[in-house]
Amino acid sequence: MKNSAIAVTHADIKRQKLIDASRFHGIHWLILILSTILTIGAWYIASAQVNKRVAERFERESLHVIELVKERMQLYEHALWGAVAHVDASEGDITDQQWENYSNSLRIDQTYPGINGLGLIYNVKFDQHNSFLLQQQKSRPNFSIHPIYPDQELWPITFIEPLLTNKQALGLNVAFEKNRYLGVKKARDTGLAQLTGPITLVQDAKQTPGFLFYAPFYKKGLPHNSVNTRQASIQGVAYAPFIMSKLISGTLAVEKRHVSLDISDDGKSLYNDINNVDSIEIDANPLFIKHIDVNFYGREWKFIVSSNLFFREASGSNQPYFILAGGIIIDLLILALFIVLSRANKQALIYADDITRELKLGTQRLMSSNQDLEQFAYVASHDLKSPLNAIKKLASWITEDCENLLPESSKKHLTLLNSRSDRMNRLLDDLLDYSRIGRHEYKPQEFDLAILANDIFSLLDHPTGFNLLVEKQTLLLPRTPIEIILRNLLSNAVKHHDKPTGQIKILYKTINKMHHISVQDDGPGIPPELFDKALEMFQTLRPRDKVEGSGMGLSLSKKTIEYYGGSLTINSDGVRGTTIVLLWPITTTI
Repeated sequence: MKNSAIAVTHADIKRQKLIDASRFHGIHWLILILSTILTIGAWYIASAQVNKRVAERFERESLHVIELVKERMQLYEHALWGAVAHVDASEGDITDQQWENYSNSLRIDQTYPGINGLGLIYNVKFDQHNSFLLQQQKSRPNFSIHPIYPDQELWPITFIEPLLTNKQALGLNVAFEKNRYLGVKKARDTGLAQLTGPITLVQDAKQTPGFLFYAPFYKKGLPHNSVNTRQASIQGVAYAPFIMSKLISGTLAVEKRHVSLDISDDGKSLYNDINNVDSIEIDANPLFIKHIDVNFYGREWKFIVSSNLFFREASGSNQPYFILAGGIIIDLLILALFIVLSRANKQALIYADDITRELKLGTQRLMSSNQDLEQFAYVASHDLKSPLNAIKKLASWITEDCENLLPESSKKHLTLLNSRSDRMNRLLDDLLDYSRIGRHEYKPQEFDLAILANDIFSLLDHPTGFNLLVEKQTLLLPRTPIEIILRNLLSNAVKHHDKPTGQIKILYKTINKMHHISVQDDGPGIPPELFDKALEMFQTLRPRDKVEGSGMGLSLSKKTIEYYGGSLTINSDGVRGTTIVLLWPITTTI
């Protein structure tokens, strides 16, 4: 015995070591966590550095675009002041030929890309209209001013070059429209170059947004150092018309920038790349967006600068993702190594446990059967049932012979004697069934659950107020054991019901390769704290004189299903209704 105890102890120690080796320990998780933290940290740092560089690059690109627009507008301003200087230096009135020669000498298309033209607008009082018109028609008989409003001053576009592309604008009275007129007055009153609000040029066939740029010139010899003197001495303005899309394309060619532009003035769009460049260059989800307000010659332009696809392509860096991917691969390899080692130990342990479990199960079954047989030999013998039957007969004879002689109390005692004799007979039968479990192997066979359950229910002699609901379901199970279980469960559902009517349901489904059979009744519930007691032998939850039963129904069912690898459990809220759940392994072959 001592050697056996020592051997068992050594085996247990070796098994425990194998179990410990198959588990993940703190050191394993620590290695994985540290490796993951290092991977994420390296990825985060690399991503932050890349994002910082990209953000700085976008900031430079945005400011560079604004500076280019400013520089180009300053160039156009110089052109306007050059035109003013030309007017001031001229002796006498400017003629159309002189203005054409001056404009040609500037080579506007080459020197000022993006500009739509260069011209002069004169201030003409309404009473000077006829004389001004006669003077201009000397060299240009077809010259006219339009539109004209009575008693209003006129600001006609008198000269414009190149004339061919701006012919529709010649003679246009810019006072006819609010933004044009307001820009002229601001230039006149401030003595500075001024822009108009968004307009559409009459010479623009596409009718796209544009604006006018004015620089005022005053009558020679007259002061213009205050608003009043400027208004009194104004002679006209040099002006340049702009189509915004041409200005941007001449200043900021799309292929030379990595940002998209959206420019507006007073809530009105001046320019948007979406309407002027190929959609393939627009980023629907830009990496960066920046809002910039810039004052341009009396107007505030709102720039929305966003990164485009060129920027995304040029700024892409896969370095952080390579770091992240490499780190994840290393982490997965470490985890795979731990899992392989753990599984190898678990497989060895499982194999050993399977062998041990089979031996133990065989021994336990044999011991259990022998014990049951020995117990049953003492209790369920013919010597026990024979006297019991004789007592029952004697009681029935006494009842028949002395029916009119016995008092009511004695009749009740005889009835109680018969009842307890019947219960003893049922107890002996149940003990006999209990002892047979495991002594005979029943093979699986196909049957219909609904047919089997209804047959059992019809033989129970149940009250007429009870109904059984069960769906048709073909099962492959040992028929006799499942029949014993269902007979006990249905009998309990009827016997323990507290009402003359009731409904019993049998539901079926499969869960994790197991038959799931539940028997539900609407009788009194079983308190959860009494579940274990209800599954013990010879236990009833109600007085035995009120419920005729041996108290072995659930224990017999539980032992039967457990012998076939299943389980029996009780579900109830303790108030109303009880569900007995059977889990039975699914058999695929007969």
